[in-house]
Amino acid sequence: MSQSHAGPATRSVSQMVAEAKQAVENLTPEQTAAEIARGGVLLVDLREPTERTENGAIPGALHAPRGMLEFYADPASVYHRAEFDPARRTIVYCASGGRSALAARTLRELGYTDVAHLDGGLKAWIASGQPIAS
Repeated sequence: MSQSHAGPATRSVSQMVAEAKQAVENLTPEQTAAEIARGGVLLVDLREPTERTENGAIPGALHAPRGMLEFYADPASVYHRAEFDPARRTIVYCASGGRSALAARTLRELGYTDVAHLDGGLKAWIASGQPIAS
């Protein structure tokens, strides 16, 4: 006896990223640079270590690979990192903006009240002439 099981409607990752971008604050490289210059911002690089080695990073960024973000960000997690504070201005970025849009949305779900992402990621940052640390 077989039973038909209709699972949840599926979405593509591009749809998920588009939805996340509608739900979070999207910053340009210039807006991100201005916030960094003002100070007090936690800038989080979500890329993998090999991406950082190959392409550099935004100066001052904390490295938190996407797979560990929620664990580092949740104050109740044994992996929590002190730099993460749900009330602190937090800006996340990745290579081109997809992972960071999803991550910003996730941080909001974790109770972060002042979170944004760098739309276009490191690629947009470099294209706009902003500095890179190796």
